[in-house]
Amino acid sequence: MIVNVDAKALEWICAAYLSKDKVAYEEIWNNVDQHSANQERFGLPSRLIAKTFVFRLIYGGSAYSYANDPDFYNVSSSEKFWQKVIDEFYDKYQGVGKWHGNLMSEATTTGKLRMPTGRIYNFDSTVRRGDVVWPRTKILNYPVQGLGADLMCLARVSFARRFKAAGIVGRLISTIHDSIVVDVPEYEVERVVKMFISVFEDIPMNFERVFGVPFDLPTRCEISYGKNKFDLTEWKPSDTIVLSV
Repeated sequence: MIVNVDAKALEWICAAYLSKDKVAYEEIWNNVDQHSANQERFGLPSRLIAKTFVFRLIYGGSAYSYANDPDFYNVSSSEKFWQKVIDEFYDKYQGVGKWHGNLMSEATTTGKLRMPTGRIYNFDSTVRRGDVVWPRTKILNYPVQGLGADLMCLARVSFARRFKAAGIVGRLISTIHDSIVVDVPEYEVERVVKMFISVFEDIPMNFERVFGVPFDLPTRCEISYGKNKFDLTEWKPSDTIVLSV
């Protein structure tokens, strides 16, 4: 049986942690469905559009890019419309806006960014048509992606150690970005599900132990299981896993 775990809202958790945005912290701790709330607040047609908008914005999306992106110009091809949505986002998440400004200031002043984990990113400017240009999308993107990679590294190592120590029959077969996949007999599914939950609950503790700095946000996961990757059933906390006879 395949058991697949995905980190829940990994990039947004990372952006919230790095920016210390108070509204984002409150939503995460209270398990608020921010994308539905943002859909209504920003005047967007669907939760999916609101979700995709937010994740692209924290990677440096601009009004021009939204207005000319096939995923968004069906909503509006007006840069003015998308700039209004961007302004609404930064009005709500003011800490994220301030953090984005600080990232650009630090990178363009020193040519580098230093992360709480000790990771350092170096950036170079280019000259285009006589103007000095810095890679804004990379400057905003790398800190989030790098922290996400660090959190998932903790999850993988922690899970692999627990999996081996528990003597579970099966194999760790894949890990891509924010997911981990194992293949186990049906009778091991319940143990693996519980193990994944505890692994993700313990990420903040392990982060502080490894990097020496607190991680003051919860890390959660979404789990599914089935006989193959196509036919997966989402696991919910109230579920009892029914196995075939």
